Amino acid sequence: MNKRLDWNDYQTVLRIAEAGSLSGAAHRSGSSHPTMFRRINAVEETLGVRLFERFRTGYRLTAAGEEVAKTAREMEDLANVTERRVAGRDLRPSGIVRLATTDTLLHGLLAPQIASLRHSEPEIVLEVAVSNEIADLSLREADIAIRPAASPEEHLVGRRLGRIRQAVYGARSLGLGEVDRRELSALPWIGPSASMAYPQLHVWMRKRGCEGSCIIRMDSVLSMHAAVRAGIGVALLPCYLAEPDADLQRLGIEVEDLVADLWMLTHPDLRHTARIRAVLDFFGTVQGALKDTINRLLKKA
Repeated sequence: MNKRLDWNDYQTVLRIAEAGSLSGAAHRSGSSHPTMFRRINAVEETLGVRLFERFRTGYRLTAAGEEVAKTAREMEDLANVTERRVAGRDLRPSGIVRLATTDTLLHGLLAPQIASLRHSEPEIVLEVAVSNEIADLSLREADIAIRPAASPEEHLVGRRLGRIRQAVYGARSLGLGEVDRRELSALPWIGPSASMAYPQLHVWMRKRGCEGSCIIRMDSVLSMHAAVRAGIGVALLPCYLAEPDADLQRLGIEVEDLVADLWMLTHPDLRHTARIRAVLDFFGTVQGALKDTINRLLKKA
């Protein structure tokens, strides 16, 4: 009896095709380069055909490889759809809910509310993925995402929780006066590093002439907040993060160019799942603790 490929074999082909190299595929799958090398060799031996052309710069699919990778993508899509539909059939709010958010939102808004959720829904276990990159809800990287967005993707559903407002802040210990507030470009700035994916902030810094006044650069807003608290300089920060900090003072009014909506999003197949619905209701109802916090901090500006 001839050996047939299993799901792991198809995943191996798909991961290498997506990454373009064995090392990239190994990293994505939590495996090693030698293991990935053995797997793809075994798959090709089973099929009796070469699936990838090997180059010094990476791996490229052959015609046969394209066919296998196409089937693997279709299998993965079908598996994701099936999981979402089956997950929507549970009857009680219990089990694991994957929540994706940013480091600043977790630190400034969500951590106390997650503690309250634990008391409200003790049978729900949150798995919180903290990243400043957008989680792909369609691929089940997260069940719910709470993040800033100009508008949600068309295939997602959710609600707008409020508006994130921002302003320039400095440590009170710096003793910045009224003149300094009017001459922002003359202040010592904590700016975003080139690797920080925040194009709106980069543009605003250049427009206001603050780009050349940076004395230090950070790759996250939370790091910038820590530097401001240390008295290193001034930075543009979310009001929800900086306003409750008594050691900081706002320098001027909020920056309208950087106002963003805060969205809570999920996939349509999951919104009626008991455990997902319980978390959505907790964070999104008018009576919810997060809504109260948003009203108090995000709209305080």
